[in-house]
Amino acid sequence: MISSNDFRPGVSIELDGEVWRVRDFLHVKPGKGSAFVRTTLENVKTGKVLERTFRAGETVPQANLEKITMQHTYKDGEDYVFMDMESYEESHLSASQIGDRVKYLKEGMEVNVVRWNDQIIGVELPNSVVLEVIQTDPGVKGDTATGGTKPAIVETGAQVMVPLFISIGERIKIDTRNDSYLGRE
Repeated sequence: MISSNDFRPGVSIELDGEVWRVRDFLHVKPGKGSAFVRTTLENVKTGKVLERTFRAGETVPQANLEKITMQHTYKDGEDYVFMDMESYEESHLSASQIGDRVKYLKEGMEVNVVRWNDQIIGVELPNSVVLEVIQTDPGVKGDTATGGTKPAIVETGAQVMVPLFISIGERIKIDTRNDSYLGRE
């Protein structure tokens, strides 16, 4: 159990049989009445956002999430196959279980698979990945780093906005949290 006074961004709790992660919180102590905690919660599985108010000091069950380091080994039809780095057991996950970050998933990449009650509820990719540009408009002499952006397709099929000077065959670093270009590698 965890007290609402201990809520912080990233804390996972159980509500109505589902896992919710505290995205934002605010302790409010009005002049009249008792204090309360206003939170913004995100469903770990579906991504749905919910605003909920708790009494100050109210206890709720804390979700026991288990993170296991796994390596993406290959794609089997529509499923992605991951190998546990300790036990060498394989798990098959669908694109919906992985989420929208599947577009950055590359064979050999290590990820954290999140489990709750022996059920896989998500996959956490590294914050940044290095991928090769396979398609983009050619760079023109005079294009600068601050001159604008253009779309580029990387080896996993994801589309990212990159500076005008990036050309096909270059390896770039991408932030997987917000799909932004971080630099050349």
